[in-house]
Amino acid sequence: MAVATYTKAGAAASTAAKLDKTVFGVEIKNHEVLKQAYVTYLANGRLNLAVTKTRGLVSGGGRKPWKQKGTGRARFGSTRNPIWRGGGIAFGPTGEENYTKQMNVKAKRLAIRQALTVAATENKVVVIEDIVLKQAKTSEFVTLLAKIKATKNVLVVVEHKTDDIVRASQNIQKVKVVQAQYVNTYDAMNADTIVFTNAALAVVTKWLGGEK
Repeated sequence: MAVATYTKAGAAASTAAKLDKTVFGVEIKNHEVLKQAYVTYLANGRLNLAVTKTRGLVSGGGRKPWKQKGTGRARFGSTRNPIWRGGGIAFGPTGEENYTKQMNVKAKRLAIRQALTVAATENKVVVIEDIVLKQAKTSEFVTLLAKIKATKNVLVVVEHKTDDIVRASQNIQKVKVVQAQYVNTYDAMNADTIVFTNAALAVVTKWLGGEK
């Protein structure tokens, strides 16, 4: 499968790059693995910040609100009872919950190949010879992306994240730069354009290619 290819300056190259079918052309029988990888990524990045107080943590309630018998009312030993307003929370989050999910390596790599296949099928994959920035400015990086027609949510895959590339891209909204060995299903599925450098494409192909 051939894709749009550009030179370092952002001009269209004379020859188109070819994508390895074992990475960008796998058969997708269903989307269960893709969904599992996507949900796993979100779950493992979830911050466990929700904490509620049980009746033992809520202040007050040391005194019995009324005597046990003779009032005609229900028996209560504390105003911190969960069914009282201002009382503790029953079965609420404690901050110790574990939301992480696990996937084996083979399934993860299959999901990445499927995500890249979907992107290639929808013509979202672009290959550039290399990313060379003379002044490492944000405007320079924006201009380069515009030349190669990479718009909206852009995932830029490079062999190595240099200081110049990080400095020029970190303040651009909806543009993410990752090293080739850290490509994941979540980023690939959310990107409207995936830009590979030639070197990064070679790394990804070697990493994911040849597996079934």
